[in-house]
Amino acid sequence: MKLHAPTVGPIVGYVSGDQARLWLRGDFQKTPDGYRRCFGVVRLRIHGAPVFDKPKFAKLPPHFDMTGVCAFTHLQPETSYEYQAGWFFAETELTNLDDTQELDWSGVQPWTFRTGSTDREKPRSYAFGSCRYLLRLFGGEFFDDRGDKAFRSILEQIDKKERQIDAVIMAGDQIYADDLDFLSPDDAIDEYMKRYRTVFGQSNVRELMSRVPTYMILDDHEIEDNWPSKATEKDWLTLYPSAIHAYQIYQCSHSPLFPLDQDDRLTGTLDRFWYSFQDGCCDCFVMDSRTERRWSEKPKQRQMISRRQMDALLKWLNDGSGRVKLVVTSVPFFPDLEADSDDTWGRFLKERTEVLDFILKNKVRKVVFLSGDVHCSLTAELTCPSDPAFKVITVVSSSFFWPYPHMDEGDFVLKGKLKTTSKSSYRVRNASEVYSTDNFARLDIRPKSIAISFFERKGDQLGPTITWTF
Repeated sequence: MKLHAPTVGPIVGYVSGDQARLWLRGDFQKTPDGYRRCFGVVRLRIHGAPVFDKPKFAKLPPHFDMTGVCAFTHLQPETSYEYQAGWFFAETELTNLDDTQELDWSGVQPWTFRTGSTDREKPRSYAFGSCRYLLRLFGGEFFDDRGDKAFRSILEQIDKKERQIDAVIMAGDQIYADDLDFLSPDDAIDEYMKRYRTVFGQSNVRELMSRVPTYMILDDHEIEDNWPSKATEKDWLTLYPSAIHAYQIYQCSHSPLFPLDQDDRLTGTLDRFWYSFQDGCCDCFVMDSRTERRWSEKPKQRQMISRRQMDALLKWLNDGSGRVKLVVTSVPFFPDLEADSDDTWGRFLKERTEVLDFILKNKVRKVVFLSGDVHCSLTAELTCPSDPAFKVITVVSSSFFWPYPHMDEGDFVLKGKLKTTSKSSYRVRNASEVYSTDNFARLDIRPKSIAISFFERKGDQLGPTITWTF
């Protein structure tokens, strides 16, 4: 049986020292009785080994847009693996997927990825960014490829052996379903699916995600601009379910969120979108700061995240791991904007204060907030006079591509006291230059430091590398 190359993907999702999740899409073919059954299959081997291990299969059903994930466990840490991923049609259900006829892999190219590190002292390098706009003209079929250039620049760094990247973190707005706002927003499930197929199908991002573990979280444009501030009852009943179903298929399914059963198959139903993972000297908590938020004119009643997520975040912060704590939040934790915005942590002071006071009280060190959204990039530190050892770092990186004016230095409060409801005083200090151009960040992380370099989407570095010590 000859295998077909994935129509979208493959995507290397969650990877640990002993596990990897590989995502791919097949194709839909209608029949008089419904549709042809489609299955994905993936096989891997340690790079350079003479033979591949036993392949794994996943059914690719229409309600998941013909996509699926094959999970592999019992892998070796810090090891390069070669893999092949393809799909095929079958006329019947495969009750025992290991007993299929011999598969012809000749039409499927090999890819490689590297497993994570279990060494808590191991340095890590991540590419980080957000907000990738693809212009679609007035509901038509035209998309340009300028939003793909940043990923070509990341690939060029990877191809320089001394500049390896261990993972990519995308902090929101991976798609703009609401481009041109009211003129041509996506609001039906097939439109969201088509949008993802286009966005994830462009050549450079596709190659990058096939080689490097990629971690994602949504922001508003996966649903609607400034969601849920303008949401109507109808939006909650129709638009939101469509957007979230597509998000789960294309962004959540290959994350650490789904548990595995005894046969290494994804199982369960999601009841949250935030998650965490470990890699080398880094712990990462990827927050959902969009779907759990609730607005109120009364500041004490506002909610950026649920109580459940807050408790999980605080427990994670204080787990005593000793690793660098990377907290991904799609909207900036700090600094604040000069003009009030309901869309940032600066308008949810009760929760921001709770997090900062917890870090201060429990002497949690090595905390770095990673965010996007605001279409510019910068880094700064937060200090507290009552504890000279208190230091929290922010890295804002946005946008991968945005064809309209960007924010600049005058839009932010880059020094002085941060607004909180705390008795303690937190002060923003040592802010970098604000880069008002399309870009991504490179984070080179060691147990006692983080070096931050910003690169414009065509690859040139923006300003000097900034190193913070812990």
